[in-house]
Amino acid sequence: MLNQKENDNFNKKQIKIVNQAAEMAEELVSDYYKLSSSQWLRRRYDIKTLADLLPEEIVSGPFAQIIRYKAHLKDSCLGSSAYDFYKICLQDNSILAAIRDFKAIKLSPFTLYIITHELIHIVRFSEFLQNFNASHEEKLEEETRVHNSTHEILKSVKLQGLSNVLKFYHKWCVPVDEFDELHLQGA
Repeated sequence: MLNQKENDNFNKKQIKIVNQAAEMAEELVSDYYKLSSSQWLRRRYDIKTLADLLPEEIVSGPFAQIIRYKAHLKDSCLGSSAYDFYKICLQDNSILAAIRDFKAIKLSPFTLYIITHELIHIVRFSEFLQNFNASHEEKLEEETRVHNSTHEILKSVKLQGLSNVLKFYHKWCVPVDEFDELHLQGA
């Protein structure tokens, strides 16, 4: 488990910003995929910050990760009642470190991008457009697809600082063969 310090977690003001970003991301992704509210609610997921993560849900490096759990309807033990439950695990410490390191990046647009990106993954997993347990190569290709979709969704959103975030992630929006080469070079 990572050594977790108090200043590694979002404070109350930052949690409010993250919640607003999550609401906006849900609306944008829902509109992009033309999901009705009933379809959207069927996407069983939750978004948690570092303070609420289990030790095994904390990772070093990424800004967020998705963990898939098998869940059952309450009071049902039938296999047919099982469903996938996705948990978006925001890594406050990594997000806050990036904001400290890259002064042009602000919390609101940055978390909007991160949560939008993770919600796109969940839609794609739920719609069987991508296998959750894909190979490493397939995961790299999927990351490029999802970053491209994230850019497509967010490019016309009017939010101060969002253009800096889109520039920050631009290197992920290249064709897969170019991406692999850039990634290997540490770009």
